Amino acid sequence: MKILAVCLGNICRSPLAEGLLRREIETRGLDWEVASGGTAGYHTGNPPDPRSIAVARENGLDISEQRSHRVTVEDLENFDIVFGMDRQNVKDLMARAATEEQRRKIHLFLDYAGLQETDGPDVFDPYYDDHAYAGVFELVQRAAENTVGRLLSAY
Repeated sequence: MKILAVCLGNICRSPLAEGLLRREIETRGLDWEVASGGTAGYHTGNPPDPRSIAVARENGLDISEQRSHRVTVEDLENFDIVFGMDRQNVKDLMARAATEEQRRKIHLFLDYAGLQETDGPDVFDPYYDDHAYAGVFELVQRAAENTVGRLLSAY
């Protein structure tokens, strides 16, 4: 299984999702691949936002070695499932997809995780709110746990 988590710049939400999905996968002893990317290339090659690194570290997770990557059509071809952190990410990914098969791989993260009814459709972008990172971490952690469980039951 190859999973791609996507947000706008690949420095806040999707690096947290990558790290938390990876931790959940490793905890369950699975040999799956996880990566993250952004729909925009604003930060290509840069590490995650220091606030994402800090909240991850506070929760025993090191995401500091990740580097921002702009999602390509090849990514949509090579990954089995692609999670957009918000509806705009999903819309942008759908527009980028070259085939119907690629479009079928794209999902709204919280919807797939079964959290849309209780937590809304989108993982809030914390970039402009220093105090939002802890809440985003907690939400993405619950979503990662639910997502890996759902993927296991589907495959």
